[in-house]
Amino acid sequence: MTMTTAFRGVVHGRIIELDEEIGLPDGQAVSVSVQPVGRQLAPGEGIRRSAGAWADDAEELDKFLEWNRQQRKTSRRPIEE
Repeated sequence: MTMTTAFRGVVHGRIIELDEEIGLPDGQAVSVSVQPVGRQLAPGEGIRRSAGAWADDAEELDKFLEWNRQQRKTSRRPIEE
C-alpha cells in the first residue's frame, strides 16, 4: 500500500520540522519531495516590487506615463477605411 500525503514544515539545516504529527514510526524510511512555499506579501507589495526603480518615485513615474501618452498621440498614423 502506498500512502501519499502533503505536509507543511520548516527547514532547519538538514532537518525538516513538520507542522503536525504524521503517524509514522520513528526510523521509518520515507521518500520526500520538497516544494518551497511562497511567502505571503503584504497587500500592495507585489505591485510595489514590480514598479522597480519607480517604486519610491511616483511623481516621476506619472511624468513618464504622461509623456508616453503624448508620444503615442503624435506618432499614430490615421486609420484608413
